[in-house]
Amino acid sequence: MVKILGNEKYQNISIPVFAILLSLLVGAIVIATLGENPLSAYKNLLQGSGLFPKPRYAGGRSMATDFFSFMNYWTPMIFAALAVTVALKAGLFNIGVSGQMLVAGFTASVLIGYSELPSVVSKPMVVIIAAVIGGLTGALIGWFKYRFNVNEVVSSIMLNYIIQYIVAFLINTKYVDPVSRQSTNVSDAARLTLMNTVIGGYKYDIPLGIILAFIVVFVIRFIFNQTTFGYELKVVGANRKAGLYAGINVGKNMISAMLISGALAGMAGATCYLGYFGSIQPKVLSATGYDAIAVALLGNSNPVGILFSSFLISIIGKGSTYMSSTAGLDAEIAAVIIGLILLFSACGEFIKYFIKKSKDKTEENSKNSMEVEK
Repeated sequence: MVKILGNEKYQNISIPVFAILLSLLVGAIVIATLGENPLSAYKNLLQGSGLFPKPRYAGGRSMATDFFSFMNYWTPMIFAALAVTVALKAGLFNIGVSGQMLVAGFTASVLIGYSELPSVVSKPMVVIIAAVIGGLTGALIGWFKYRFNVNEVVSSIMLNYIIQYIVAFLINTKYVDPVSRQSTNVSDAARLTLMNTVIGGYKYDIPLGIILAFIVVFVIRFIFNQTTFGYELKVVGANRKAGLYAGINVGKNMISAMLISGALAGMAGATCYLGYFGSIQPKVLSATGYDAIAVALLGNSNPVGILFSSFLISIIGKGSTYMSSTAGLDAEIAAVIIGLILLFSACGEFIKYFIKKSKDKTEENSKNSMEVEK
């Protein structure tokens, strides 16, 4: 283990993979203590995500249609994890992604989702409006931090509650569907998912936002690695005093980071509420904003790493319903596994320290043995 994980060149990959394996192992123990087969449960997660064939399918469904549904579920997670990552790069912790998703998704629904605009206009507009509203909400948190030194965790949590209840009030008084008790469904023209699209006799839910998500991943990577702004963000995140000494406008970069983070959260809200769901459940914040923290940590705050980590977390989240119905396990077991991944990912630095210490001790023992032999 020391030999594999001790190679510093590959530690950004090997340690997260090791953390995932540990979390899956502990998750398997938890499942086994409940009297179920862990391998079957994990297979059910893959089946529910369209990555492994089910024993049978209902009419119009197949493994491919399940996978498209999974991609529809995966899309908001990519945007949300990028939102967390941008804030982390600047030394900030945006725990308000769920609230920013909600206010952005609701505003886009009211302004465009319930309109009669054609799809060629409404689909890009919902993304733009959601990004603007989310960005302004995130910038407000950054401004509070810079101007009044209000901890961004506290302000974002408080904004989560404010947004949650204001949106719930507006939905219940003006936009509620009397049957589902959720907000009225947005129009098909404004929806970012082409629902029940028949191809070859099968019904697919085609997520349009997944293409934009991949593009944004590489745009954020380019900003981090190839621009002055990205370099300044990383300097501010590493040491604000050093950034000030170097002449970097720390306040501007903090607000800008939260602006971009909020805009990405807004895009997550658009693809969630006007894509995957098509409506909003009152008084409920999306778990995606919180799971995105685990995704960002697991991906080492690297945009490309986030693609892989979000893929894994989305498998667990999406497949949990099928696992619950097939294996008889509560769907909350999926949340336990995600929590374990978050826990072990957060221990990444400790694992790195432990490996280095063990490696140094092994080398010292080897050196002492050679001296004794001489």
